[in-house]
Parts: sequence; C-alpha cells; structure tokens
Amino acid sequence: MNNRTHQFSHIVGAKTYLFRDLKDLMAKATPPRSGDYLAGLAAGSAEERVAAQMRLAELPLATFLDDLLVPYEQDEISRLIVDDHDAGAFAAIRHLTVGDFRNWLLSDQVDEIVLAAVAPGITPEMAAAVSKIMRIQDLILVGKKCRVVTRFRNTIGLPHSLSTRLQPNHPTDDATGIAASILDGLLYGSGDAVIGINPATDNVPQVIKIVSMLNDIIDRYQIPTQSCVLTHVTNTIEAINRGAPVDLVFQSIAGTEAANQSFGISLKLLAEAHDAALSLQRGTVGNNVMYFETGQGSALSANAHHGVDQQTCEARAYAVARKFKPLLVNSVVGFIGPEYLYDGKQIIRAGLEDHFCAKLLGLPMGCDVCYTNHAEADQNDMDILLTLLGAAGCTFVMGIPGSDDIMLNYQTTSFHDALYARRVLGLKPAPEFETWLKTMKIFTEDSYVKLGDELPPAFQQALLRLS
Repeated sequence: MNNRTHQFSHIVGAKTYLFRDLKDLMAKATPPRSGDYLAGLAAGSAEERVAAQMRLAELPLATFLDDLLVPYEQDEISRLIVDDHDAGAFAAIRHLTVGDFRNWLLSDQVDEIVLAAVAPGITPEMAAAVSKIMRIQDLILVGKKCRVVTRFRNTIGLPHSLSTRLQPNHPTDDATGIAASILDGLLYGSGDAVIGINPATDNVPQVIKIVSMLNDIIDRYQIPTQSCVLTHVTNTIEAINRGAPVDLVFQSIAGTEAANQSFGISLKLLAEAHDAALSLQRGTVGNNVMYFETGQGSALSANAHHGVDQQTCEARAYAVARKFKPLLVNSVVGFIGPEYLYDGKQIIRAGLEDHFCAKLLGLPMGCDVCYTNHAEADQNDMDILLTLLGAAGCTFVMGIPGSDDIMLNYQTTSFHDALYARRVLGLKPAPEFETWLKTMKIFTEDSYVKLGDELPPAFQQALLRLS
C-alpha cells in the first residue's frame, strides 16, 4: 500500500476501506442523497460511509489547500478559492484536523466574533468536509453562532431576526396579479429581504417594466426594502444601461467554472454587473447590491461536477458569492428535484448543510424551503426545515401566496409560514422594516409580532384599485 493510498484508507475491525483520493473520500463520507447515487459517487453501504467519515475526521485542514478537488489550471473557481485564501485568518485553525475543527466550532470559546475573524481562512471544501461529520444539532448550533449582517435600504441578519423575500410571481406577469400578491405579503409582514419577481417573460423590456413597477410601489409607500427581478445578469446590465431603477442584481451560480458557463456567466461578467449596480448608488443604509441563488445538484445536472459530490460543489458556489459581498444568498434546496434530493429527509439535511457552510464562510444565507410535486416530500417536511432553520439563525426565507408558486410550479413557504416562524421563535423583521410595519399599522406596537385588526388606511385605496 503506497503512502497516498494509506492516506485515504481506514480500518474497521478486520476490514480495510480504501478510497481512491480526497475527492472519493469526500463523496463517500457524505450523508446519503440521490444525486450522489445518480453520479455513482456515494458510499456503497452505511458502514463504508462511516469509515469514510472517520478517516475524513483525521485529515488535517491544510490538506484542502494542497490537494484541490478541481485542478487549479482547469477551473476559475478553484483559482478564486486559492488566490483569495487568507492565510493569516487560517493560522488560528491551521493545526486542526477536520474532527478537531468540528469540536472547535462547537466549543464555548468560539463565538460570532471568532467565527467572523476566521471565515476568510476557511475554504468551501473545509466547510463541506466538517459538515459531513456533523449531526443536525451541530449544524444548527454553529449556524446560529455565525452572524452576517448586510445592508441596502434596511439591515438584514441582526440577532433575533428573520427576513423574508416577498415573491409575487405571476404566470403571465399580470401587473394586477403581482400587485395583489405584494399587498397580501406586506399585510403579513413579508418583504424586508427583498420584493423579488421571477419574470414569466424574460427579456430586457419586460425586466424594465417590472422593476419600474416595483420601484413605484416602494416609493409610493416609502417601504424600507429593495426590489429585484430575477433575470439573467446580462439582462440586468442592459436594463441598468437603459436607465432602469435597478436595486439588486440577481444571478444563479454554481461551484465550478463549467457549471457557470452553462448558466452563461463568468467571474468577469459578475464583476461587471456588481460595478454597474454600485454605480447607481441606490442603497440608503449600505451598498450590498448582489443577490445569488444556488442549489445542490446544479453542477451535476450540467455534467460539470468533475466527479465531486453535489454538496461540496454547492459549497464551492459560496466562494463565488463571497467574492461580491452580496446582500442575499439562498439555496433553492428542493427545487432541482428528487433526482438530487429524493425525499423530505434529504431536503432537510441539505438545507441545514447549505446554511451552515455558507454562514461559516461569511455569507448572509437564506433558504427557499421547497420541494417539487414529484418529490417524496410534503408541507410537514417543510415545516420541520423552516423551524430548524429559524432556530439556526437563517437570514431569510421565502413568502409566496399560499406557499404555491403558480408560475414556477413548486411548493415553498407562505406569508403565513414566515409569520409562524417569527412568532414561535421570537424573531423579528429588519428593524427599519418593522418600524414601517408599525407606522402603517400592519403590526401593532406590541413587542410580540402581532398583526393589526384592520386594513391599514394607506392600503384602502390600493385595494379599491385592484378590485
């Protein structure tokens, strides 16, 4: 047995488990999910998985700086991870193994200040590795310790807060339908993270039309929030060039250069969009102008995973996001389908992993708590994940009428669900938005999150116009 083979082997009793390389070890150590089985990467048994996790726990964290899962020469995300790595921040944990890192993260000595200081020294692969040997309660506890605060027109990510994206999608982009959904969401206290629309017709004129409508609503009612049309980044750049009132630039991202090429993007293009949005200077309390979405399985679905397990590919996407200091990032955890996350149990685990890894890397991480109708999941599974994410300090979740996105045809969380999470867990909206809700008499003046008894006077005329 050569030294390299010995490095990736583990003996349990009389049996020796051999792993080809670090990539194979990481994949075999991953808790089960259908995407890794589809890719032929998963452990063949629970025993092999545990052996891989035990061997992974013994690896020094520095291994991930020397043994890249995707070669530096082949992938701009690998180059980004290596070139932007902060050796000074890493010095505090350089001596640790993956198992020691887990224990360090869970220790009482490590708080949000310590985690913020070390975040630039943690690579996505380190975060993914330690997540693979953590229980659900570990992911929640450490996720809650991480504090990431961002700002545009309000302050997102403060302690004891949970923000919401108000998602008023409409299958024909009907202005009245969108406005009705926005009104519904605001009356439940949703929308402090962003009022964000996925356009049914995705072209530059339509983007300008919708973003202008959202801008008019925010201005009319003086809502301390931001808007976003979730179109391709090139459409947003062109809309900015034509003078559209763009707040946030959106883009779906993945963890390999090849996967991002399938999306039609590169780091250079994202940098161009970031600069364009900053040039507008539309933020009032901060200048975090990017909104990214991710999802386990995106690299595999593009055949661009380089043999890396889907959860590690997902964590690598967070290196892309971190580069541009976004206002918001979220994993659309169950949206890609049961081919990648088969059932409620896999979706719950993945959502908590994504939140943990992104927060550990210093990102303002939210989650679209969701599933497709052909997955082995239901709304009870989503209630569990929503509650656990709220306990873990998740930055934001989605708010959609009736939890059913009739345009994208998937199930997620409703305005009522977000209100439930805030009430049960004692969480509040962004402070500027909460003040506005109370001024508008949507919330009462009580410290408890409580809805007013009557339709706010400012919205009475709006309701008449809708009818």
